[in-house]
Amino acid sequence: VQLQASGGGVVQAGGSLRLSCAAAGSILRINAMGWYRQAPGKQREGVSCIDFSDGKTYYPDSVKGRFTLSRDKAINTVYLEMNSLKSEDTAVYYCATTISPAPCQVLITPAGPYGMDVWGKGTQVTVSS
Repeated sequence: VQLQASGGGVVQAGGSLRLSCAAAGSILRINAMGWYRQAPGKQREGVSCIDFSDGKTYYPDSVKGRFTLSRDKAINTVYLEMNSLKSEDTAVYYCATTISPAPCQVLITPAGPYGMDVWGKGTQVTVSS
């Protein structure tokens, strides 16, 4: 599986951005896809995950209600809609996927990044206050 992420940029606090992640290759093997972010000096953290078996989405409390993950099956792409952005959302955002059966509830925990098999290139999101 290969992942191509896009959509980062600079936005003012309170604004919105949409990130896209297109998957190619052995799509049928994918169990879940997620978005992670890493700010300077901080560990990579999960901000969303979608379970491909039932389409359910999961978010940590830090972004719940502001971020929405969706999937377009026809073009093998997931989107992360980010609203009400805050300065603390500034980070490099990565999409990732796994063929393992690890549940999304685990994949968005601090240990979650270790459960992902394939990572896309990061895209910078900068929220100015």
